Amino acid sequence: MRVTGEIEHPDVKITIFHWNNKYLVKFERGMLEQTYKFSEFDVTGEAEIKEMIDETFISKVLARFSDMAEDHTALLDY
Repeated sequence: MRVTGEIEHPDVKITIFHWNNKYLVKFERGMLEQTYKFSEFDVTGEAEIKEMIDETFISKVLARFSDMAEDHTALLDY
């Protein structure tokens, strides 16, 4: 797996990987991660992925991170 790019954002680290005929877009925030996979046959390349990952999509990712953080905290507070 190799890193092909990053998308700058103040609230989340976004890294683009290429591996096994797929692009993986990994979002990291604290101890949590979300990864989205795209077949290289469904996108034209990294530039198209960067266009797709807009603020609307990122806001949904951030909302999911909030839900994930609640679940994570609940596990630790058993």
